[in-house]
Amino acid sequence: MRMRENTTMNLSAGVASVTVAAVLVGLKLWALGETHALSVAASLADSAMDLMVSLGALAAIAYAARPADEDHTYGHTSAEDLAALAQSVFILVSAGVIAWAAVARLLAEAPEPLLNQSRGMVVMAISVALTLGLVLWQRHVARRTGSRVVKADSLHYLGDLLPNIGALLSLWASAALGLNQIDSVVALGAGAMLAVGALRIFKGAWDALMDRSAPEEVVTGVQAVIDGFPGVQGFHDLKTRTAGSKLFVTVHVELDGKKTLNETHAIAAALRRAILYAYPDSDVMIHQDPVGVTPHPEDPSRR
Repeated sequence: MRMRENTTMNLSAGVASVTVAAVLVGLKLWALGETHALSVAASLADSAMDLMVSLGALAAIAYAARPADEDHTYGHTSAEDLAALAQSVFILVSAGVIAWAAVARLLAEAPEPLLNQSRGMVVMAISVALTLGLVLWQRHVARRTGSRVVKADSLHYLGDLLPNIGALLSLWASAALGLNQIDSVVALGAGAMLAVGALRIFKGAWDALMDRSAPEEVVTGVQAVIDGFPGVQGFHDLKTRTAGSKLFVTVHVELDGKKTLNETHAIAAALRRAILYAYPDSDVMIHQDPVGVTPHPEDPSRR
């Protein structure tokens, strides 16, 4: 029952994220047409990225609620990483176009004037308010459910407040002080932030698709759970990887060889539950070895 409630809350956060992102994309498209402000264009690109990331997060939450099928016994979470690679390329291209246009305006003898700044400021103020409301709801859901996907999406939107506020300030500076060049400077800064975020997304997705081990703090956390666990006298061959939002853990634990199969199974099962408690969205496989056992000389892994 609790799991169903958590899934419902996580889905509500995902739907809210997608809805807000879609509304912001529509509003900023209109504001860009009205103002011709590059800072608004940068904020629009950021919101478009948000929409794609939020759709990926919503898909991840929905997939997490589905059991694995016969064709995909490890689930479908790698699709998130493939989508993230495409997203990062799109974001990098967008950041490059915005930066190029910003530099061109800065170097132009007669920069293009901004129009209808007041309308643009209204849109950006609405964007800030909607983003703040979404972040508050996501944090509430993350506290209740412990969802790492919702928590990550919340942090992402919190960082998006800066481009929105920057665009708002640049429009105000243009309207009140006649400083049109600030728009290009803000656009350059926002483009740099977009590029850094895109490279971070690309690296994370690439590492996951290449079966890179989980982040060091996750590996250390898993080791801490195993080390000193009642009945476990040692462990080796700890392997981790991630696929989308899912963590995979495989480990060999060393147990007293004099214990019965039922006893060693009970220890391994309890250890698996402990790891799942620490990392709920994970797949854990534990192999049991007697203490002091050495690999067989004909073991293919030794060749």
